[in-house]
Amino acid sequence: MNSKHKKTLEAIFSNPVNGNLERARIEGLLVAAGCRVIEGSGSSVTFEKDGLRAYFHRPHPEKEALKYRVKLAREYLEKIGVTP
Repeated sequence: MNSKHKKTLEAIFSNPVNGNLERARIEGLLVAAGCRVIEGSGSSVTFEKDGLRAYFHRPHPEKEALKYRVKLAREYLEKIGVTP
């Protein structure tokens, strides 16, 4: 995990929830944490690690993830043991 990933991790776990994170940064962090990307149909994408899965929809046309998506990413990262 590089310094950009660490900054993204800190932003995901910040309070109040940051609704201004680019989804690409979150996806990059999940990949760096060892998650496998499973592309779905349309804008759906699944991340899988150690049998645990998280399902997301990529926002479009916006680049930023909404607050509820950031919260979902935080919960998934906690489940797979990745915290700042």
